[in-house]
Amino acid sequence: MFKIEVKNRDNKQVKEIELPKEVFGYPVNKHLIWEVVKAFLANRRSGTAATKSRGMLRGGGRKPWRQKGRGTARAGTITSPLWRHGGTVFGPQPRDYSVRIPKKVKKNALKSALSGKFRDKEIILIDNLNIDEPKTKIAQKIIDTFALSSALIVDSRENRNFYLASRNLPNIKFVDYREVNVYDVVKYKNLVFSENGLESMMEVFK
Repeated sequence: MFKIEVKNRDNKQVKEIELPKEVFGYPVNKHLIWEVVKAFLANRRSGTAATKSRGMLRGGGRKPWRQKGRGTARAGTITSPLWRHGGTVFGPQPRDYSVRIPKKVKKNALKSALSGKFRDKEIILIDNLNIDEPKTKIAQKIIDTFALSSALIVDSRENRNFYLASRNLPNIKFVDYREVNVYDVVKYKNLVFSENGLESMMEVFK
């Protein structure tokens, strides 16, 4: 039931392997995936937006003009928010947007996302992605062979040639198996594993 075809780079089946049920048969929990993706995006926010209040602006210590007798509104400081170049009222200040998610929840969300990809037949397993030269046209040929319009490619960081060859391809992202996250899995339509990348990633779930 949890079997997948292993293909070569010419999109020809070479064998079939069984996938671990505890990962690819995990219940698809969309709310759990949403929670982890929301936290992932929140943790990427820099939180450095800032404006100056009237107390942070330089100057403004002297009253601009006398209180009465000029026929104009009274004014106490040039840093007033009512004035041009004055301070900002309740403007943004540096803050931390990060959200802590337990490791077990992250792992379960990733299993849920992988299970959903397997259920929707959006996982492709290739026996070997090692290439001799870091040339984009080589990676593009593989992408075209499998008709991939959007794909997350999972292998080992030791396969540097393929990483360099694929980094300029639109809607294609190469990641090490240790860096796979829920956001990337759901963002890209297809999930492409090398056989080595899949085996190594499954060790993480043990």
